[in-house]
Amino acid sequence: MQHKAPANQPTPPFNAPAARRLREALGMAPGHVAYGMRASYGLAYITPELVIAWEHGDTTPTAGELTALAGALWCSPGELIGAPRTLREHRLALGLAPEDIARFVGLEIQSYLRMEETGDWRGTERQSSALAEVLRLAPRAFATVTGRDGQLAELLRRAATTRWQAYTKPLSRLIPVPRRELEDVLHEMHLEYQAVMSATLTWGGTASGSGNAGRDFMERILDEFWSRIRFP
Repeated sequence: MQHKAPANQPTPPFNAPAARRLREALGMAPGHVAYGMRASYGLAYITPELVIAWEHGDTTPTAGELTALAGALWCSPGELIGAPRTLREHRLALGLAPEDIARFVGLEIQSYLRMEETGDWRGTERQSSALAEVLRLAPRAFATVTGRDGQLAELLRRAATTRWQAYTKPLSRLIPVPRRELEDVLHEMHLEYQAVMSATLTWGGTASGSGNAGRDFMERILDEFWSRIRFP
């Protein structure tokens, strides 16, 4: 009886050119890769044609298939994954099991899996720092994969338009950025936004034009913020 790939298994971003490049560097044919995946990982349905389809971008391997493919190609899963976009993809890129992450950050495995599946991170500040450490996440990547970009943007807009000091503490809980650096950047953005808005006013205090400069600043608020953060 022929086995089939598991249904409904999430697919990580796959770097097809890297898979082909790694295979050719090893002097392997697609058939050799398929045999290795069948023999070492029990994936009886893997054929040379499927390996070729992956390399051509016609289809993509599941997480389990990608791990087996990495083993057959003597590389890490991260070398076969495109730019990770989610918490799960960052974990897969490092070849870590969900149990490893849950144990490191101090969560029950089911709680961690639920957060990973929904993209809604609800860990404490300490657990968030541990997550960023184990997954090697820069602050911006941490905010994105934990589903905090929307909340971050809203707090930044409020800080730019009102009293920025009131938002230092909420933002420090949200993202792993040093408090002093956060204060400097919020102050700088507040001053810049106020200058932009002042420049859109006529001498009589009415808005000149359509106020596009202020709206543009708000629309790119995340880029404005992260461009000012100095990563260690």
